[in-house]
Amino acid sequence: MRPRAHVPADARNLIHDFVARTRRNWVRELWDWTQCKRVVLPSVQQLQESIAALQSSNQDSPHAHDAGMESPIFLLATGWRSGSTLLQRILVTDPSVLLWGEPLGEMAMLSEMAAMVARLSTFPDLDKLCAADEAAFASLPTSWIATLYPPGQDFRLSLRALLTQWLGEPARRRGFRRWGLKEVRLGAAEATLLHWLYPKAKFVLLSRNPYDCYRSLADSGWHHLYQSRPEIRIDSAAGLARHWNRIALSWSQLPPTFPAFRIRYEDLIGGRVDFRRLESWLGVEIREDVALSVKVGSTARRRRVGWCEHLIISREAKEGMRSLGYLESRNL
Repeated sequence: MRPRAHVPADARNLIHDFVARTRRNWVRELWDWTQCKRVVLPSVQQLQESIAALQSSNQDSPHAHDAGMESPIFLLATGWRSGSTLLQRILVTDPSVLLWGEPLGEMAMLSEMAAMVARLSTFPDLDKLCAADEAAFASLPTSWIATLYPPGQDFRLSLRALLTQWLGEPARRRGFRRWGLKEVRLGAAEATLLHWLYPKAKFVLLSRNPYDCYRSLADSGWHHLYQSRPEIRIDSAAGLARHWNRIALSWSQLPPTFPAFRIRYEDLIGGRVDFRRLESWLGVEIREDVALSVKVGSTARRRRVGWCEHLIISREAKEGMRSLGYLESRNL
């Protein structure tokens, strides 16, 4: 039996590049474009209307504000391959900080939670129903209790307790005083919900040019990503571009006073991020040189996307690119 011939690294890279290009051929991309699902996110205004109704008749419990003093850090990015893991690693160079990485992200729990709260804005007389009639408790058998709701503040505290117990307590048990998460699926609606639950939370919003996001993701041989499992799979230029566009556009709905620090991946790797201002704003100590000294997870092999992929992304992410100041003609 003859020994297997050694294949040089450059040849292996060329073969990998050819396979990647073949896998994402233009016929497949165009077909996926026609089949790609459109997803409608709840608006920030809907969230705000629901929150206002829930809060309108609140009677705070003695411990209502205790957990609200927490200041988790939520790192939200415009989809996959946007540099979110790199920035996550930079933030956790503070030994007191733990950011979980996309916990159960494919199950879309936070998105479903935000959608549920947003739908409450259509609920008739929600403010009255959630303002529990204290008199009714003295005579339950003889009162109208068919629609007896707990106060809206208790609903809020229950959602907060779920996330704190799930994400905050495990971090503290491991010695981390500050906790949070990194996600690539959440937009302004979810951020609004998290800010309602944690008024002192800080948000870091990260974006990257969608052409580069797709190029990096496609060249990695990806076929297992979901915005929401199992219904919405991200496996094409159209899927990624629409996902990117939804998140990018949603951020424009956030009010100017929203506690967000915006970063571009291009500035992150170009040494143009003021980490001293970021660490001061977050209240942490960052040693960015430690995280930046190690290259983790690079996958892009092509210099630019193909013509068909470029066409799809330019159409589907046009508004989001305009919103975030990215040039639509990039990669031509």
